Amino acid sequence: MFTNEYTDIVIEHFMCPKNVGILNDSNGEGKAGDPACGDSLNIYIKVKDDLIEDISFLVYGCPASVATSSMTTELAKKKTLKEALSISENDIIDALGGLPENKKHCSNLGVKALRSAIENYLVSAVENK
Repeated sequence: MFTNEYTDIVIEHFMCPKNVGILNDSNGEGKAGDPACGDSLNIYIKVKDDLIEDISFLVYGCPASVATSSMTTELAKKKTLKEALSISENDIIDALGGLPENKKHCSNLGVKALRSAIENYLVSAVENK
């Protein structure tokens, strides 16, 4: 049963995800996917003065993918790039109060897409100087 597998925090982030959508004025975009299960995540960031001012995401996947994507954006919002780069899969899982063992891989999507978005921002910033 769905409610027995997931914590209340996971259910909340699945049912009412935070920061959903395309961030039209983003200056960094990252993507990640898991071919084994078909999940796909795009993260958009708006960085100003080394701070992630705003962040959003679009995800295709299971409830755990939606929840981990939502939590990733919540953990990264208003963080410096260095702080955001240090966010780990375990940080996301812990913030959600845990995930079933067979769904822990979903937290990898958030970390990979966030790091990809930061890398995209940094490359663009160097190219635009």
